[in-house]
Amino acid sequence: MQETILILDFGSQYTQLIARKIRELNVYCEIHPFNYIKDSGFRIQDFKGIILSGSPFSVRQKNSPQPDLRILRGKTPLLGVCYGAQLLAHQFGGKVNASKHREYGRATLSFVNNDSVLFKNISLNSQVWMSHADTITMAPGNFEITASTSDVKYAGFHILNEKTYGIQFHPEVYHTTEGLVLLKNFVVDICKCSQDWTPASFIETTIEELKHKLGSDKVVMALSGGVDSTVAAVLLHKAIGKNLFCIFVDNGLLRKNEFKNVLHSYKDMGLNVKGVDSKKAFYKALKGKKDPEQKRKAIGKTFVEVFQKEAEGLAKSPPTPQRRALHAQVSPLRGDKGGLWLGQGTIYPDVIESISVKGPSATIKSHHNVGGLPAKMKLQVVEPLNTLFKDEVRRVGRKLEITENIIGRHPFPGPGLGIRILGEITEEKVRILQEVDHIYIEGLKNAGLYDQVWQAGSILTPIKSVGVMGDERTYENVVALRAVSSTDGMTADWCHLPYEFLAKVSNEIINKVKGVNRVVYDISSKPPATIEWE
Repeated sequence: MQETILILDFGSQYTQLIARKIRELNVYCEIHPFNYIKDSGFRIQDFKGIILSGSPFSVRQKNSPQPDLRILRGKTPLLGVCYGAQLLAHQFGGKVNASKHREYGRATLSFVNNDSVLFKNISLNSQVWMSHADTITMAPGNFEITASTSDVKYAGFHILNEKTYGIQFHPEVYHTTEGLVLLKNFVVDICKCSQDWTPASFIETTIEELKHKLGSDKVVMALSGGVDSTVAAVLLHKAIGKNLFCIFVDNGLLRKNEFKNVLHSYKDMGLNVKGVDSKKAFYKALKGKKDPEQKRKAIGKTFVEVFQKEAEGLAKSPPTPQRRALHAQVSPLRGDKGGLWLGQGTIYPDVIESISVKGPSATIKSHHNVGGLPAKMKLQVVEPLNTLFKDEVRRVGRKLEITENIIGRHPFPGPGLGIRILGEITEEKVRILQEVDHIYIEGLKNAGLYDQVWQAGSILTPIKSVGVMGDERTYENVVALRAVSSTDGMTADWCHLPYEFLAKVSNEIINKVKGVNRVVYDISSKPPATIEWE
C-alpha cells in the first residue's frame, strides 16, 4: 500500500504548496477538506501522518471549521500549520487572541530547540514567513515551545509524549528558507516515510492498476497534443495496448500545421489515433458569436458532438480487426454498462478544485477536457493522472521517454485560438493569428527563450491602427504578444523578454503577415490580469 500523508484543507491559499513540497521529497500526499475525518471512508491507519493547513478563518469565529481533533491526536503524527497550530491550542486548553499588530511577512527565529525532531538542522535566525492576524497567547501545560520569533512566542511547539506539533509560520512558501528541511523532518523522521514515490514507481503502479481496472475493456480518448492527454494516453496504451482508441479533432483553431505535426508525433509513438478535420463545423457554430463565454460554449458543444459521432463510429462500422473487437462489445454508447471507458487527462489541481473546502469554483471553464461527454454518452471515466500536479506529469512523461517537443510544450487553452481572437471568429482572422503565432513561437525557440517561458501566445485584437508601408497609408490589425513565467498557472509574472528579440519579432510579423501593421507586448501579471485575454 502506498505510504500517504494526509493534508486537511481549511481553505488556505497555500495548501497546494504544502502538497507540492512534500512530493518534492518523493513522498505521496493527498489533500482533503477538513471535514474528511468525519467521512465514513476515512481510516486513520491509511495515513503515515496528517497536516492541518492554514485558513482565512479565525479559530475565534463561530463559523470557523472546527473538526474534533481528538479523533487524530496521539493516533498518528500530526502537524498544525498556522490556523492548524492555533486550532490545536484552542481545542486543548490554550488561548488564541487577535494579535496587537498583524503578523504578516518575513520574520526570523530568535529561538530554536534543535533537540526537537521537527526543528533538527533548522538554523538560529532562520527566515520564516508569517501570515496571520491571530496568535497563541497561552498554551496548555503539556505544550513545549520549540521555536520563537521576537514577536511570536509560540512560533513552534510540541505536545509532550506524543508526535503532535504546531508552527505559526508557513514552511511551504519560498520565503521560509529552511521550510523544506522542516517538512522533511516531519514526513521522514517523524512519520517514517520511505521516500519511494518516484516517477518510475508511479508508472509501474499506475499501469498495473489500469490493467486490473480495465481488463479487456476498451477506452476511447480525445487527444489535444498537449502534455496531459499525451502522458495519459501513453500510460493507457502500455496497460491495454490496442484497446485504446484515440481521436484528435482539428477544430480550425489550432496553431499553424499543428494538426499534421501532432498526428505525426503520435504515429511515431505507436498510438492508435484517428485525426478528424472538423473545421467547418466549428466555424459554423462560431459564426456571429462575439462574447467569450458564448464562444467557449459553442466550441465545447461542437466538440462533444464531433467526438460522440466519431466514438460511435468506432463501435458501429469498424473496418479493422481492432474496431471489430470494439464493435463486438456491449455498447455503452447506447446506455449499457461496462465495456467502454472515456479516458481523460485530468490532473490533480482539477480534482482539488472540485473537493475544496471552499466548494466547486463559481466559474468553471466551459470547455474542460471533454466536459459533458461522460453523462451524455453514459461512459465510465478513467483518469490516470488525477493524482499528479503539472510538473509531476512532465517528470512522468520524461520517464516514459515521450519526445521533449510534447513534454516541454507550453500550455494551450482548450478552445485554442478561439479565445485569442477577440470578438467574432472568421477563417481569415484564424489565418492571420496562425501566421503571427508561428513567427512568435518559432522566434522564441530559435532565440533559446522558449524553455524559459511557461506560456506564450499571440492575441488578435479587434483594434485597427493607421500605419505607413511603402509610402502608403495602411489601416490594419493590432496584435499583442504575451509571455509569462509561472509554476502552475495560478499566478504568473510577465516575462522580461529582451528588447532586441521583441524588435526582431515585431518587424518580422509586420513584414510577413498581411493584415497586421502594429505589434504590442502585454506586461500584465496575474493577478490582476489573467494569462488569456478571454
